[in-house]
Amino acid sequence: MLHDLRRLLLPLLLLATVLQGCTLSKAQIRRADAVVAATVDRQQSCHQADHCAQPSPLLRAADQALADSTPGHPMHVVTLLGDSEPALAARVNLIRAARRSIDVQTYIWSQDDVGQLVLDELVRAARRGVQVRILADQLFSFNDLDLLDALARASPNLEVRLYNPTFHKARTPPLDFAAGILCCFMQFNQRMHNKLLLVDDAIGIAGGRNYQDRYFNWDDTFNYVDRDVMVGGPAAATMADSFELFWRHKRAVPLTHLRDVNQRIVSDRAAPPWPEPHYRKPQRVAQLLQAAEDPAWLQAWLVDPSLEVGKVEYFSDLPAKVDDPGGKRTAAFTRHIMQLIGEARHEVLLQTPYLVMSRRAQGIFRRLHRRADPPRVIVSTNSLASTDAFAVYAMSYKHRKRYLKKFGFEIHELKPHAPGPAVDYELANLDADTAQVPAATATPASASRTRFHLLGSGSGNRPAPLRSEGRRSGLHAKSIVIDDDFSMVGSHNFDPRSDHYNTESGVIVYDHAFADELRQSILRDTEPQNAWVIAPRRPVVPVLTDINQAIGTVSESLPFFDLWPFRYATSFDLKPGCPPLRASDPRFYDCYQPVGDFPDVNLSPKWIITRLITAFGSSAKGIL
Repeated sequence: MLHDLRRLLLPLLLLATVLQGCTLSKAQIRRADAVVAATVDRQQSCHQADHCAQPSPLLRAADQALADSTPGHPMHVVTLLGDSEPALAARVNLIRAARRSIDVQTYIWSQDDVGQLVLDELVRAARRGVQVRILADQLFSFNDLDLLDALARASPNLEVRLYNPTFHKARTPPLDFAAGILCCFMQFNQRMHNKLLLVDDAIGIAGGRNYQDRYFNWDDTFNYVDRDVMVGGPAAATMADSFELFWRHKRAVPLTHLRDVNQRIVSDRAAPPWPEPHYRKPQRVAQLLQAAEDPAWLQAWLVDPSLEVGKVEYFSDLPAKVDDPGGKRTAAFTRHIMQLIGEARHEVLLQTPYLVMSRRAQGIFRRLHRRADPPRVIVSTNSLASTDAFAVYAMSYKHRKRYLKKFGFEIHELKPHAPGPAVDYELANLDADTAQVPAATATPASASRTRFHLLGSGSGNRPAPLRSEGRRSGLHAKSIVIDDDFSMVGSHNFDPRSDHYNTESGVIVYDHAFADELRQSILRDTEPQNAWVIAPRRPVVPVLTDINQAIGTVSESLPFFDLWPFRYATSFDLKPGCPPLRASDPRFYDCYQPVGDFPDVNLSPKWIITRLITAFGSSAKGIL
């Protein structure tokens, strides 16, 4: 067996060594650049000074906030984008309203309906004269060479760069994926997780959503509960500075510098036409586009809910964080979040899809809980039934006792068929056509390829099979409210990966009204109909229970092996007719019934792997 393993690894290591050194020569890059310059589509649909920008109440409010701001008294207009349809309509509206520039930064860009829609809108904006720049993390974005060839020549006003490409290529087939892990794991493991759309350096959208159907409730089987915030005002200048740093970083690679795209461009001197989108549900797309231009709809869903606030900060890790994971200056956003949490007085409300605490976060929460009057810490996160990152969930499951006893967490795990997210799905698909184009033929660049990965939620991941049937939701929002005074919406998962490897970004709003709105949004996801409560098992036989807990504590603390199957805590559901209670309430066990460690999850390979990772995978916590 060892001999067979060596026979498998040696060719991979040899391949990785060869690929790592295969950068393009300057002559090869110049040749592709010349082809692009000679064949780029130079059609321009507008010749007006404002590039035929459509009027937008969102951009108008941002302009007004900038006009009203002074250096000592900034003014901002902020909008919490919790519902998925307004979040997508706002993006389309702002793209169509852009007069000068659009900058987009993202971790995932798929070629499903959402991905095609936004990309087509950006190409149209470039063709009317707006300068458009797209920076996407390479691993899970634009993995089709035909599409990248078309993007490279769609307009002289459009430029696309891919961040941290594996082996200087746009695509990462399975063999390259394995070789990247073997030869260059640290670089391969470091990703750009920022999400930003910035228009005219005046208004931006930041948060957790990528460009894929499931982030906007357009997937038929599995969608994310997610959240963004739209900010107009002086904070947009900080967004612009951050984007510029990433855009000019050595890991942001132009398309002609990528080996496979370069070869495609040079070998295909006839410019491919920009393909018309082929949507799986065209009527749903048409409805969204209509909403994005409807003044009454925009007023009701995006303008009226907006708040005028003073201080807003956009924070982002520097791109150099991936070169120096331990550096203090480069991890500015991560460090600032931890500082805010450490200063909490009476409540920390945390929503994260992955409850896997870094050492720094553990130290902060441990110190908070040791105070004479510790703040209440409420956590909204995924259950195994709702997550598509089951390997990460295993680490959360392993440390339940630590979270409950040493940190004082009140943990609520999202149910897969929670009625709250189901309402948002219905709104996003209201009156949408039921006729569908087969997924394999829905996009001219072919359907997005499924890739297995260990880096959290991503393209193609599917959750564990359930006993129940029906469409389900998983949590992807990353938000925090501290003392109901200030709050953050961003990309940071509060885990070791976000602390040390990924670059992250987010918006911090110092306003009571906004904090209260965000707080209510998170708390809705913790209501009994939407979430299970994680609490200690009820003691049955006192002595045996104490022995079990002692053995479990020792097993959990072991660095590599955690084999004890009887865990300290389990999931509870509220009994009919009872009021919601905290797990510390003496009446808790009278009103809540245990529903098992993995409620609603069917026995499956993912169920088994979750148990195995809990037992043997603690050393992988930092990369999961």
